[in-house]
Amino acid sequence: MRFHLTANYVLGALSLFQVVSAAPSECYNYKNVRIGGGGGFVPGIVFNPGKAGLAYARTDIGGAYKLKTDGGHEWEPLQDPVAGGNWGDWYIDSLATDPVEVSRVYLFAGAYTNSWDPNNASILRSTDYGRTWTKTSLPFKTGGNMPGRGMGERLAIDPNMNRILFLGTRSGNGLWKSSDYGATWYKVISFPNPGTWAPDPADVGGLNGDIIGISWVQFDQNSGTRGNGSNRIFVGVAEKGAETVYVSNDAGATWSAVPNQPVGFLPHRGVFSPAENVLYVSYTDGAGPYDGTNGYLQKYSLTSNTWTNISPITPNSFGFGGLTIDPQRPGTLMVATLNQWWPDANIWRSTDSGKTWRGIWERAPWPQKHFFDYDVSRAPWLYDPDSGEEFRKLVGWMIEGLAIDPFDSNHFLYGTGATIFGSRNSLKWDSPDANNRTILLESLATGIEETSIQGLVAPPVGPPLISAVGDIGGFVHNDLNVAPKIYHKNPYWSTARDIDYAGNAPTKIVRIGTDGSGSTKQVALSDDSGVTWREHAGAPQYTNNGAVALSASGTHVLWRTGSGEVLVSANEAAFTASTGVPANAIIAADRRAANVFYAASGNKFYKSTDSGATFTQTGTFTSSSSSSAYRIVAHPTVANDVWVSSSTGLNRSSNGGATWTSVSAVTRGYAFGLGKPKTTGGYPAIFLVGTVDGVAGVYRSDDAGASWFKINDASKWGGGSPEAITVAADLRTYGRVYLGTNGRGIFYADKC
Repeated sequence: MRFHLTANYVLGALSLFQVVSAAPSECYNYKNVRIGGGGGFVPGIVFNPGKAGLAYARTDIGGAYKLKTDGGHEWEPLQDPVAGGNWGDWYIDSLATDPVEVSRVYLFAGAYTNSWDPNNASILRSTDYGRTWTKTSLPFKTGGNMPGRGMGERLAIDPNMNRILFLGTRSGNGLWKSSDYGATWYKVISFPNPGTWAPDPADVGGLNGDIIGISWVQFDQNSGTRGNGSNRIFVGVAEKGAETVYVSNDAGATWSAVPNQPVGFLPHRGVFSPAENVLYVSYTDGAGPYDGTNGYLQKYSLTSNTWTNISPITPNSFGFGGLTIDPQRPGTLMVATLNQWWPDANIWRSTDSGKTWRGIWERAPWPQKHFFDYDVSRAPWLYDPDSGEEFRKLVGWMIEGLAIDPFDSNHFLYGTGATIFGSRNSLKWDSPDANNRTILLESLATGIEETSIQGLVAPPVGPPLISAVGDIGGFVHNDLNVAPKIYHKNPYWSTARDIDYAGNAPTKIVRIGTDGSGSTKQVALSDDSGVTWREHAGAPQYTNNGAVALSASGTHVLWRTGSGEVLVSANEAAFTASTGVPANAIIAADRRAANVFYAASGNKFYKSTDSGATFTQTGTFTSSSSSSAYRIVAHPTVANDVWVSSSTGLNRSSNGGATWTSVSAVTRGYAFGLGKPKTTGGYPAIFLVGTVDGVAGVYRSDDAGASWFKINDASKWGGGSPEAITVAADLRTYGRVYLGTNGRGIFYADKC
């Protein structure tokens, strides 16, 4: 069966924002607000073996990146125009770079195999180092943000005939092949085992219920000649209790299990060493990236047809993940713990094909002895000086993408759950003198901004921006172009869900978190623009998530919890239930009237004039009964002037919700914000993610919605899924808007 459905696009064709807009366009420049360090999981790093300095990194939710070749060790994003229905193209399950025609690069893209992603997987292929892409849709899904996403690489190019690619898939879909540079694909029917193992088969429809499938593909380049293809191909299958590594000796026509192989763990990563005629395989008992409590490292010699356990430590309480070899120094390899949660992850290096090993740290009378110095100056927040040594993860966690530069033995990189670390003097590791073995371990992820932004505020005073961020908490951004020194603390939560400021006292900030363990309360307050924080004394211990609004005076917090209940607290007293407001309502505070909160549900609008204690329905903001409110935004300086975006458009009330007018050009509204007016005394500039005159995009209006300018371009910025974009408009700089994404961090956009 051959499958072929292609679409050519220049940096994001098939984009929701590609159609010509009826509203005039205005030139805008988009630039990342620098958080630095990456901020998310980097499951794969691949160097090109044919061109010095060429490397790519894949992320699980933020697309792929290319290492710049200017020597500054910065990365450039390759998929910023992805938008709308193509949001799954940011979720990269595998990556391959062509060793022969080095400008060719391929991505295996797709978010989830369950119903969360409506789209099938695709192969994105480029002939110009990722500047432009052609897309081939596949007849199945993949899971770039699912268990097993750090296995790999599933996509491989035959080094002896580079038009041939093999692809390992999930969900029992087996092995696929392309003979025309990835343009068309057909299933390799002869491959015997597509995999049957799932992390949790009972989790039907969830993340853990699906079959992991084929985990990696490796060619033996010694088995063929340039132009005639490779005959021998190895494939790893995520299986337990059965053989997991298969080989073909006739270019994929027939397959068999490699004899005498170990059985019991999952083959996580496979790397073939041509100079040694050896296949190295790291194994673990979990799919990763979070699990793994046992495993080993195996070496299969084609010369002797034998398997050897070469694990640095055995037995162990972790599995092995990242694995790489040094092509310039045969017998030199490195392997990492997939997860060693205490005291830290470890990486081992061998120069004798795994007979002996040296760790990047070694156990000693506490604390452990480090053989590295540490430089996170590019992303200072990666190191918290206040955390105890026993809680500090210097090496990292979730280490699956590990790669030695094939042109520079001193240079290696690896991805973690938060950044890319690496070294540029790693040969010191090989010193027999333990006192002269220290390498410099650096955060080398500048340019990668992979955070999931949950909320943004741009108050009229203080820092220009304060964020709520998934996995790393959020930051005060005093300088948009400099990485913050530290995340929100005291309390610290891994994910902050929402954030707001008080209109009349804008240094007062509230944020909420998602931790339901009860270890900390999930409402925090600041009186100094986020410099210091304290737990909200009246917050319930186990309640979390949702959305939050802070009264104009900063004295009352309105909280729609994760369960949908709307609660209110005055002056940090205990939260009590608001009455008259539906569960799961959208909430907001008036920016000037201290006792006024707003809520919306469906097409109904509600108002409280007693600081959130009770709500009364004022009417409907639109006559469309099918409308679903999305966001409420109040005028930053005028009381009772309030806007609502919804599934049917954008509506405004200038009398606190008593009467409403609709903006006729807008037929779909997502997040939006009100910023500095174009002229003194004018109406605030409105920035909207939505559909105007039938065209989806990012827009600005300077006249209260009477006319609009489209300010994003399909060749520059798409933003991913529009419903995942958060918006804050700058009240001090006209024309500036902040846009948070689910996977590409925060952008600030200014007029050209």
